[in-house]
Parts: sequence; structure tokens; C-alpha cells
Amino acid sequence: MASEHMELNGDADRNREGEVPHAARWRRRGEPLNMNHYANKKSAAESMLDVALLMANASQLKAVLEQGPEFTLYTPLITLISLSLILQIIVGILLIFIVKWNLNDESKQFQLNVLENIVTGLIFIIVVINVFITAFGVQRPHQSA
Repeated sequence: MASEHMELNGDADRNREGEVPHAARWRRRGEPLNMNHYANKKSAAESMLDVALLMANASQLKAVLEQGPEFTLYTPLITLISLSLILQIIVGILLIFIVKWNLNDESKQFQLNVLENIVTGLIFIIVVINVFITAFGVQRPHQSA
């Protein structure tokens, strides 16, 4: 059986007909996919989503603080929102380290893999915390006329 030329996106050129796969049209011909560049773009996208959630949590924190301590779920919501904000800052710092390290450097790959797993776990925890924040319901205080 002839060896297969496998692109990283999963396209196989079994007959070696030289047809350019659809995904390769966007890259320069003959240039392999730079995994470091891909990982950096992925981390940047995660960072943007983290910033959006950070802004939403800051807005929720403001709404809870405006309601004051007489709000029934004041303490649990302040605690959950603060924990979410702290974890998001930690994830942001870890993503900076992930982007700065070169994925192509084999000596750093194990450390990058561990950091990616930690970030994934922290993001899962952040999502669960935000589910509870949403379930407890943060409402803006009623404006008196």
C-alpha cells in the first residue's frame, strides 16, 4: 500500500494527484501548518472570551453592590462573582504564559500541555460558578421616580 500524505486538517491525498486541499488554499503552497501560530490564535480567542466574561461579571458585581446587604442572596453572589473574577484573572495570566512559550520547542511541550489542562479545568469551574450566579439571579435595583 502506498504511503498516504496526510494534511493536519485531516485531508488525505491517497493518489498523490497534487490537488490542493481546500484548507491549504489559504496557506502558502508547500508551507506546513505552523502549530505555534495556531495555538497562539486559539489562546488569543480564549483571552477575548475571558475579557467578555470578565466585563459581564464586573457588571453583575456592580448590580449586587447597588442592591446592598438587604438583598437575600447578597453574600453568596458577592462570593461567587469575586471567585469567578479571581479565577478569570488567573486564567488570563496562564494564557499569557502559554502564548509566550514556543510550542515547537519540544522541551516546553509537556509544560504547555499541563498549563493547557489547568486552563481548561479552570474555565470549566468558571462556567459552573457563572451558572450558579445566573441561577441566583442578579437584578438591577428598581429606580424610584
